[in-house]
Amino acid sequence: MFKRYSFWLLFILFAIYVLSFVDRQIVAVLAPQIRMDLGLTNVQIGLLYGTAFSFIYAFAGIPMGRLADQWSRRKMIAIAVFTWSLVTVLSGFAASFALLIFYRLILGVSQAMLGPAAYALLAETFRPEKRASVFSVYAAGIFIGIGLSFLVGGTVAQSADWQTAMKVVGLPGLLLAPVAWFFIRDARVNKVVSGTFVGDTFSHLREMLAKRTIQLHLLGFAMLAAIGYTVLAFVSTIFVDVFERPDLIRHYGWFQFGVAGTVILMGQLADYLALKKKAWRFWAGIIPAVGAVPLYGLGLFAGDGFTALLLLGGAVLFSSSFNGVAAALIQFMVKPNQRALAGGLYLFVISIAGFGLGPPIAGYLMDQVFEGPYAASYAVFSIIVVCAIIAVFSFLAAMRTYDQDALD
Repeated sequence: MFKRYSFWLLFILFAIYVLSFVDRQIVAVLAPQIRMDLGLTNVQIGLLYGTAFSFIYAFAGIPMGRLADQWSRRKMIAIAVFTWSLVTVLSGFAASFALLIFYRLILGVSQAMLGPAAYALLAETFRPEKRASVFSVYAAGIFIGIGLSFLVGGTVAQSADWQTAMKVVGLPGLLLAPVAWFFIRDARVNKVVSGTFVGDTFSHLREMLAKRTIQLHLLGFAMLAAIGYTVLAFVSTIFVDVFERPDLIRHYGWFQFGVAGTVILMGQLADYLALKKKAWRFWAGIIPAVGAVPLYGLGLFAGDGFTALLLLGGAVLFSSSFNGVAAALIQFMVKPNQRALAGGLYLFVISIAGFGLGPPIAGYLMDQVFEGPYAASYAVFSIIVVCAIIAVFSFLAAMRTYDQDALD
């Protein structure tokens, strides 16, 4: 049983994480209305959703991680949730593409403050043998948030407009920020410690990246992230171009709620396996990589859209179940004063690999390599197979070096 404070800490951080993904994904949900209302192109929508957020989020994660190892994590989290919620509300008043891009950039920086600080707090609050399970509960917020962005944002936009939807999804965070400020405890001194910020940051990064197991961890989970982002980026294209069933797109969102459950189950499995051999935590990466490939293959080349929906939905239950364990695993290989920076490093790598590698390469394969009605399926499946193979070999190698690099 968790102690009362630790239970409520996990609950509040989970709720904040849910809201972060609602506000992060809402642009994709509202894209058709925003495009029509502001007269934007698909390229501009892509920049608004992807580039404006993902790259600044990824690159801000590392300095924010180092700051969270030096400053108050409580203050960082409260300031972060208030800031991104405020700019989401303000986006509902925006009347130009430039202003939406500006708000999206602020959203990226402020959301980069959350992950490293939250990972460090959870790692310090809960016992190591429960860490994978706890991180998986936290990570389940990703998929609850994505699902809610489609349900809540889509419903409000349909009954009102995209501006109202932006305001509605942003308001809860403004209410939750004071709760985080007054409830979360941070035993460390609430001021920046001595030392050169940039120099210390790179010194700690070099120390962490010198460990072979961390290198393999980042490579393997980056490949799984590339699978997830590629599928998420083109699943709508698959239903439209391959199966001519655009009506099924929204139903794919329901499977995201199911992923929240498999993420938690995978965390519990990782903690159970660690009781026998700590390196076996990496099976939480191998199982999603191997288990999802046949389901994706059958789904992408199914004979009808409904069958494809069931198979692709089942595949994502496997392929995304690694999220909590991945964030927890790196914590076993770093020092206490590196926890938040390690979280920032992890988020940087999976963000760059996920947004920057998988979808663009898949798009190129669709346009330049494959032809015919299943061109999109061949392109996406090629990314899935290659990334899964790299991930499996990375995790098998990481299990062999884990004992020499782990600190738990």
